[in-house]
Amino acid sequence: MRALVVANPAATTTTGRVRDVLVGALASELKVDLADTTHRGHARELGRQALADGFDVVVALGGDGTVNEVVNGLLTDGPGAHVPTLAVVPGGSTNVFSRALGRSRDPVEATGEILDSLRSDRTRRVSLGVASATGTSTAPLRAADPGTAAAVAEADAAADDGWTDPRWFVFAAGLGFDADVISRVEAQRARGRRSTGALYVREATRAFVLGRERRRPAMTLSVPDSDDLDGLFLCLVSNVSPWTYLGTRPVNPSPEATFDAGLDVFALGRMGVLRMLHHTRQVLARRPDARGRGVHRLHDLAGLELRASRPQGWQLDGDHLGTATGLRVRSVPEALRVVS
Repeated sequence: MRALVVANPAATTTTGRVRDVLVGALASELKVDLADTTHRGHARELGRQALADGFDVVVALGGDGTVNEVVNGLLTDGPGAHVPTLAVVPGGSTNVFSRALGRSRDPVEATGEILDSLRSDRTRRVSLGVASATGTSTAPLRAADPGTAAAVAEADAAADDGWTDPRWFVFAAGLGFDADVISRVEAQRARGRRSTGALYVREATRAFVLGRERRRPAMTLSVPDSDDLDGLFLCLVSNVSPWTYLGTRPVNPSPEATFDAGLDVFALGRMGVLRMLHHTRQVLARRPDARGRGVHRLHDLAGLELRASRPQGWQLDGDHLGTATGLRVRSVPEALRVVS
């Protein structure tokens, strides 16, 4: 059995030692090739090449961004029996997809679990999501002159009336507030800050308290056979539960989401600070069940569309992709075989 290890040396917790231990362990039972990523999008290129070269297994060592890129490479031509099986070793700060598959948070232990599963042929097919955006721009909404940045994003959106090529996501998509928080965190990381739960909390608090989106919600959600939901400032699309983690603590707005069903949505309308704190406590609870005025939850959707009256940040699997004024999302059942 041939395996390709795609390792991201820039991932938060990935080290050369971990990579070497992983490769050594896998090589005891598999024919292993190793490829380190060197630039954004490289893991996607490597996944596409693994598909063309007929590898049996591709092992992603990195964070959720690395996994997303590998999956998009593997599914270049869509799902099918010809697609290599995916295994994931956690190497990022959050590792939502790996943890959703039941992998240990320790990469060495996770490698042992993968080998045990391969010996026993424990694999499964999981549903994934695909998303396309319209009105897109890569201009940041926050810059030295925020007004100018917003104007550039709006001009780009007006010039772009088509939809981007579909892109796969493994656990989450979003338009609006959550993407804004991710953008803020990425800006801090670019300045040398380490990605931590505390950093996300701080930037989310600033975005909510100081931002305008919750006061002037711009988004509308459309789902087939249902009335539109207007006045939304946040819309999280989940393919699995939980949506993310703050360290070891799950953030779980859509507790019914699962790889074996369609997509779940958690959306919020206009609200103040106290009500937002209340709903935050609900999604962090041991038995999460966020409900109340302004909360919208939908389960097991085949597809949905979001529209915004002005550019909003959008993200897939925690990767900020710029701004957009529309997002189309659909679920693809049994899209990929993974080591379970």
